[in-house]
Amino acid sequence: MIDLSTWNLSIPVGSVATTIDTPTLVKGFKDEYFHADTGTLFFWAPVTGSKTASAIYPRSELRETNPDGSVHNWLYTAADNTLTATMMVNQVPSSGKVVIGQIHVNGSNEPLLKVEYQYKEKLGNGNIVAKLRQTPGQDDPTVITIATGVPMNKNINYMIHLTKAGTLSVTAYSFKWSTKVDPQWATKPLYFKAGVYVQDNTGYATEGGSTTFTKLVIGHTQG
Repeated sequence: MIDLSTWNLSIPVGSVATTIDTPTLVKGFKDEYFHADTGTLFFWAPVTGSKTASAIYPRSELRETNPDGSVHNWLYTAADNTLTATMMVNQVPSSGKVVIGQIHVNGSNEPLLKVEYQYKEKLGNGNIVAKLRQTPGQDDPTVITIATGVPMNKNINYMIHLTKAGTLSVTAYSFKWSTKVDPQWATKPLYFKAGVYVQDNTGYATEGGSTTFTKLVIGHTQG
C-alpha cells in the first residue's frame, strides 16, 4: 500500500478545485477522480474539470503535507530530498501533455520543476521532459528531454532528487539528467507534487488525463 499520510489531494470538482485533507485521504477517500482502494493510486482529470485558484488547467494531484494535514514545505539545503515513483500514463488529452511530478514553490504559481509526459500520436509513444526554472524569476521554463520512446500503459520509474548542495537530477525510464540549481532557490519553501496535471483545458468531458501509481515515496534525509 502507498502511504498517503503525508499528502493532501486536489480534485477538479466544484467552482474552484476541491482539496481533500490528509486525514480524509488516509481514511479511504475515493471518487471518480481518485481512488486508492486497490493498493495503487488512480488519478483522473478531465479537460473540463475545475481548476485551483490562478491555474489554467485542471488536475487530480497530491501535494506534500505533514501527517496532521498542515502543508509541509522545505528548504533544499536542509536535507537530501527525493520523490520516487513507479507509474503509468493511461490517457492523455488532445495536447498529449500531462505533468506527473513537480517540485513546487509555496505561495507561487511558478514551480521550480515539472516532469511532464508528452505523447506523440504519430509515433505511438511519448517523451518525458523536465521543465526547469533556472532562477525563481524565470517566466518560461527551460525544457529538457529526459527520455524518448516511452509507451503509455506501461510502468515508468522516475525519481526527482534535489541534494543539500543544490544538485537536481531527474531519472526516468532508465535515463538520467542532472544540473545545479541557482542558489537563489535556497531560500524558497519547496514541496513535492504527483498525480496527473492535464496541460489542456478544451474538449469534451471524456477527454483528459489519467495515471496509475504503484509506488510513491517521499524522502527527506538528514546528514
